[in-house]
Amino acid sequence: AEAVAPQRLLFFYIPNGIHMPSWTPQQTGTGYDLPLILEPLGDMAAQVNVLTGLANLPARPDGPGDHAAGTASFLTATHVRKTSGSDIQNGISVDQVAANALGSATLFPSMQLGLEGGATVGSCDSGYSCAYTRNISWAGPATPLPKIIDPRLLFDRMFGGSDGALTADQIARRHYYRTSILDYVKDETEALKPRLGSRDRLKLDEYLTGLRALETQLESIAAEPNVCPAPDPESVVDRRSGDLPAITRSMIDLMVLAMQCDMTRFITFMMGNAASNRSFDFLGISEAHHSISHHQSLPDNFAKLETIDRWEVEQFAYLLNRMAAVEEDGGTMLDNSLVLFSSEIEDGDYHRHTNLP
Repeated sequence: AEAVAPQRLLFFYIPNGIHMPSWTPQQTGTGYDLPLILEPLGDMAAQVNVLTGLANLPARPDGPGDHAAGTASFLTATHVRKTSGSDIQNGISVDQVAANALGSATLFPSMQLGLEGGATVGSCDSGYSCAYTRNISWAGPATPLPKIIDPRLLFDRMFGGSDGALTADQIARRHYYRTSILDYVKDETEALKPRLGSRDRLKLDEYLTGLRALETQLESIAAEPNVCPAPDPESVVDRRSGDLPAITRSMIDLMVLAMQCDMTRFITFMMGNAASNRSFDFLGISEAHHSISHHQSLPDNFAKLETIDRWEVEQFAYLLNRMAAVEEDGGTMLDNSLVLFSSEIEDGDYHRHTNLP
């Protein structure tokens, strides 16, 4: 049979909305104009549709909390329960619907990646759990899937520690110790079960299910080393460097490599957590992004948002160009992929969940 290239889904999330006047094209159809923020798309615009009028009404919160409710609902289109406790409730995200149906064909059914971490407990937005603000991939109503935020850790997960400095025996020993630790954790949690209430026992079962999935991945890497050649480990940026542009590009390069090697076909990527307060000193902006997004219609804030938003689109354009450069059956990797770029809200000051970017 004629070879068929893998079909892929990739979801690229940015926080705090977009400055829409500098985002929305004035022309419809092909050959649309590129406003300031979309200019980095360049020639890739011919392969990108800019959708207007797209709403996610279930993302509206109960009272304050638009960032958390919108981010949690980003790929589930579910109205989440407002809580900062363990009784979180969402829906399954679209990437996991795909992974459940087709993810068994690859080493990793899906990948959850990002640039900002943090715990998934406690309140992060007006009484909404941090689980809602820090995850867009959900395996089920109470199971957010944590993301990898360090390119070096992602490299290690993809290539099983094959960093060029380890022998085959050392790699096997590393996997043995990892498996031993997982077995120890499972024994401890099984001993804990009888002392838990029904809700905590359910949470523990969900945790063990995720742990088993990780164990299976590690066993697969150890048993069947990937034939895809690992890049030079020195080319992978350490998150501790604090160099956000370099970290971002390194993560994108590894995302493309993971798809090129058919390690996974479903990826979610968060440029930041909901209501991210990251500053962009390398762009000459020292103020926090979330604070600026509450622009109060001040021209100075508009200018800063344009700079941040344009940089985010530059990273998206870099991803698309990297995917378009990979030739495979039927065209390029980009031809065989669907990539969504959006945010949890439209405008950072108005917090609307209609006309999303």
